[in-house]
Amino acid sequence: MAQYIKQVLCLVLTLAVAAAAAYGSEKMDYVVTNNARGSAGGARFDKEIGAQYARQTLMTATDFIHRLFQQNQNAADTKSVQRVSMIIENIDEVAFASNNNIHVSSGFIERYPQSQDIKREITGLLYHQMAHLLQWDGNGQAPSGLMEGIADYVRMKAGYAADHWNPPGVGNDWHQGYEVTAHFLNYCDGIRNGFVAALNKKMMTGYSEGYFTELLGKPVTQLWSDYKAMYANN
Repeated sequence: MAQYIKQVLCLVLTLAVAAAAAYGSEKMDYVVTNNARGSAGGARFDKEIGAQYARQTLMTATDFIHRLFQQNQNAADTKSVQRVSMIIENIDEVAFASNNNIHVSSGFIERYPQSQDIKREITGLLYHQMAHLLQWDGNGQAPSGLMEGIADYVRMKAGYAADHWNPPGVGNDWHQGYEVTAHFLNYCDGIRNGFVAALNKKMMTGYSEGYFTELLGKPVTQLWSDYKAMYANN
């Protein structure tokens, strides 16, 4: 009898953990709108990607980011986002996130080489932009390069690193941004598992380079020097 009760309790706990993991995406509304259907890029989006796939990707990305940031639905350090809209439209930028909206360029989709996988590229792009909506920015004090680096770190850990990215070790500064900073953050996470999650949590209320010392025991400049020394030829 005791063994049966133990098995039931384990099952309940497993279901509760699964529900907690899914809750982050389910409590959000996701809307995908193609405002460029009259363009070649808008038509390619409908044909090769589709609104349903994009919406599912946003949901999956949300759950992945919450896990990577070591958050759950009750965590006070989880950013509250109720609705996310993805909009395909004619803009100059490839994509950007603002006010819980993710804007994607129809021109970028049109120009993306037919020989390459546009669906995979947009998937990685959505992970990056979704990270911007869910990450903390130190009340606007964190370097933009760090914010972009964390977003690309999310994309990289999800398995959607872009083919054109520079390899690890390339870069002139730790906060250069994008994949340069993402590779550096991955190095830091190798020193302390969960470092990026801990750093993001600290940036709820402010930002300081001292966070690196607090979490890893070395100033960020020393960490960058150690990282670069691993890739002396880069």
